[in-house]
Amino acid sequence: MKNKNTSILTFKNILKWILSIVAVLAGIFLFVFVYYAFSAPAVSQENLQSGGSSTIVDSTGKQIASLGDNKRNYVTIDKVPQQMEDAVVSIEDKNFYNEPLGIDPVRIAKSAFNNVTKGTLQGGSTLTQQLVKLTVFSTETKDQTFKRKMQEAWLAMRVSQKFSKQQILEFYMNKVYLNNGIYGVETGAKYYYGKNLKQLSLPQMAMLAGLPNAPSNYDPYTHPTEAKQRRDLVIQAMYNNNKITKAQADEAMNTPITSGLQPYKKVSNSNNSKRIIADPYIKEAITEVKKKGFDPYRDNLKITVNMDYDAQKRLYNIVNSSNYVSFPDSKIQVGATVVNPNNGKVVAMIGGRNLGNVQFGLNRAVQTGRSNGSTMKPLLDYAPAIENLNWSTYHQLEDTEYTYAGTNIQLKDWDEQYEGQMSMRKALVNSRNIPAVRTLSAVGLSNAKSFVKKLGITVKENGLSVGIGGNVSSLQGAAAYSAFSNGGTYYKPYYVSKIETADGITHTYGKNGKQAMKDSTAYMITDMLKGVPSSYATYANISGLHQAGKTGTTNYDSNSIAQNPALSGTAKDSWYNGYTKNYSISVWTGYDSPNQNGISSTYQSVAGKIYKAEMSYLAENTNSNPNWKKPSSVVSMRISNSGSETPVVASPSSSSSSYTKELFVKGHAPANPYKDSDYSSSSASKSSSNEVTTNNHSSSSSESSDSDNDTSASDNTETGTGSDSDSNSSDSDNTTTNNSSDSSTTNNNSNTGNTNSNNNTNTGNNNSNGGTTNNNNSGSDSNNSSNSGDSNTGGTTNNNSNSGSSTNGGATTNGSSTDSSGQ
Repeated sequence: MKNKNTSILTFKNILKWILSIVAVLAGIFLFVFVYYAFSAPAVSQENLQSGGSSTIVDSTGKQIASLGDNKRNYVTIDKVPQQMEDAVVSIEDKNFYNEPLGIDPVRIAKSAFNNVTKGTLQGGSTLTQQLVKLTVFSTETKDQTFKRKMQEAWLAMRVSQKFSKQQILEFYMNKVYLNNGIYGVETGAKYYYGKNLKQLSLPQMAMLAGLPNAPSNYDPYTHPTEAKQRRDLVIQAMYNNNKITKAQADEAMNTPITSGLQPYKKVSNSNNSKRIIADPYIKEAITEVKKKGFDPYRDNLKITVNMDYDAQKRLYNIVNSSNYVSFPDSKIQVGATVVNPNNGKVVAMIGGRNLGNVQFGLNRAVQTGRSNGSTMKPLLDYAPAIENLNWSTYHQLEDTEYTYAGTNIQLKDWDEQYEGQMSMRKALVNSRNIPAVRTLSAVGLSNAKSFVKKLGITVKENGLSVGIGGNVSSLQGAAAYSAFSNGGTYYKPYYVSKIETADGITHTYGKNGKQAMKDSTAYMITDMLKGVPSSYATYANISGLHQAGKTGTTNYDSNSIAQNPALSGTAKDSWYNGYTKNYSISVWTGYDSPNQNGISSTYQSVAGKIYKAEMSYLAENTNSNPNWKKPSSVVSMRISNSGSETPVVASPSSSSSSYTKELFVKGHAPANPYKDSDYSSSSASKSSSNEVTTNNHSSSSSESSDSDNDTSASDNTETGTGSDSDSNSSDSDNTTTNNSSDSSTTNNNSNTGNTNSNNNTNTGNNNSNGGTTNNNNSGSDSNNSSNSGDSNTGGTTNNNSNSGSSTNGGATTNGSSTDSSGQ
């Protein structure tokens, strides 16, 4: 008897302890619940009734778009067919009408068990909770916190107290997102079936009721199989919930998902001009937001993008008017991207011309189906040669007859001429094809592919011809060239800098750069590419602005011309990639149907002119014009232009026409028998008439002196032991400031000694003889062909050496192509 009593007492004590623990836990839970409830966001009838949408603002906080701002056909619950109500309730929350608190404790308990065992906080939401979630909360996975769930339950209880079940159902059915820019079931009925909600059949209502769970995954246009499976699941739920008969269910399930479905149509933008101007950019930003786990169409987000709206608007106006650039017709298209090279932020983007109000059309700025022509050469050919082989800008290359190994295919330039031996600098600036392919061969295609992969470009082509053009987008081009601008760091381009959710959570984003090349490689490529706008593609030159760039065109193959002879002499694609220390821009121009239309020689300079118009605007508004500073890893020397394969250091007494200033990777420069003082004394004795001058860009507030940044004969000469001297002593070729309006330039790399061959790479320089001296192999005029000089089948030789005339870059048939607008 005593043992029995003892057992009873022991059981009572254990039970008492258990109850006490449960009470304590319940008290803690209640305290936490109340604590979180007080910090929950407010919910009003206004935001419950509003359409689910997100706002997008630019980098200055200026609103540029509202997702879901298309017209929504709001329907009151008395106009909603009972069968539509039954479909929604059956699939989303069959106990909806029996939840006085707006929550389902049983579902929450089951969800909690699954959450603990599976490590997530998903599921368990009633229809009322879903309405709350759509109104004020984020759907991103990492925001599904215990605190959020408690607040969601609390607000669901508040909503259930303030509104009837019919009102809650009305709010929900008008707020849900149904893909393709459509909100609410009445709007969905009109979009998908061209009918009012009351006119829909059972399977059509079931399709709409199933969409909100995963709108894009169950889109009947793009995923008809998945859409039917989801629709049939709704029908089965209605049958299980005793809302339809077995016969009705069978008939509905046997109905094709396409029954009554209207032809797919894109949703037009509203008349919001900002949205139209920014549409291609917004399209990419939304994709980026979704990749981060948000749904911008139902999360009520405030999305801050990296766009400079004013720069975006200017770029839009440039390509959609004739105020800045003349286009051949309305069909020629443009894809352009502006990137900040110092952080990877996408500043502006244009996906095409004359797009009208079509929302989210083809974005040509990110398409990778068109060859980038000779803009590939610095990336895949010459930069890897400097990086891996320590080539100098003087390194000699052969522009002679070349046949691709293992084939009988001859590589030629457009003029079908060979210019013989030339420096890497001249080969790159003048965009000769054969030296470029020879360079890629020397580097090795696999090594070159590895190099550009670090710049965000995956080369799939296997032949050496990719060295003069591969499939690269303007977004990739602008980002890759950014690494030249900033000294060798690659930043993956991105659009979104911040996302603020309706419940007050802020997520910020940025990109960490990765070193993609040595600073010597980046600087030496930039130094060479300075010569493109200043002497080769002068239509892209901006007087006084420190800039570098590269042209690119691709021609048609013989089969295409045979099928359409009108394509002969035209280009398939025309590019210009240019950059300063503040911005990197890549512009593509071409036709969507390239085998029907080609770009005539007169308009192959359009890409460069678009660049010029946009970069001029950016430079003026940035009020900054920094030059590149030569790193200690680079050595600058005067090299005799005698044509010797081995660089020969020019003597201090050499005339400026007999040498060029070239760059070497430190440790790989020729021995210098002269001292810095020799050049200094020689410089002092020279005539000031031989000095090279440069105009300062009027908007500059942080101009670096050219003598600190450009190659100079006395800068950083290397001794025989490879030591580097960072002397900045001046010589006759050091630059001085000149405010003359003349913007003629000096071209590089002459093979003769009878013209000025100064290799200074400053843009906008003036020669004391008053003209641009282009250095051909003779003093006479060279062929100024109408074809562009950097196509896959050929490149342009330099233009006339006539003193006093601006070079034309080989882009058009007449000298008038040099565009002075925007200077």
